[in-house]
Amino acid sequence: MNYWLMKSEPDECSIDTLAQAPAQTVPWIGVRNYQARNFMRDGMRLGDGVLFYHSSCPEPGIAGLAEVSGLAYPDASQFDAQSPYFDPKSTPEAPRWLNVDVRYVRKTALLSLKQMRASPTLASLRVLHAGNRLSITPVTAQEWQAVLALLETL
Repeated sequence: MNYWLMKSEPDECSIDTLAQAPAQTVPWIGVRNYQARNFMRDGMRLGDGVLFYHSSCPEPGIAGLAEVSGLAYPDASQFDAQSPYFDPKSTPEAPRWLNVDVRYVRKTALLSLKQMRASPTLASLRVLHAGNRLSITPVTAQEWQAVLALLETL
């Protein structure tokens, strides 16, 4: 099993949005970074654990747990001229962008970015590294367990 941290702006898709979605599942659309796309395409497997991270909000942090429930397939938003994720260089025959499906597992107390930075057990977590702007990053099994342990204390 692999583990991932996936960032979403809560005004676009929050952990509550995911919990209320049909089958508690959403397509993880809008990824427009090749490295993050490659993580979805090459690394993600069904059942992989996801730390659902709220970003670009007053208090960013891990807001819940999810899992990968659908493997990578073309992101339809790249073909929609009305979408903010439209890519005129992408075609249905040669799509540039992919998404996976993500299913809700549970909402947690917010593990804030500040709390994460204060925890020595999370020092290696990529989201905490200066300059990291990726919306999807791998998480080690040790980091996953450290996050779960911190969530138990909140």
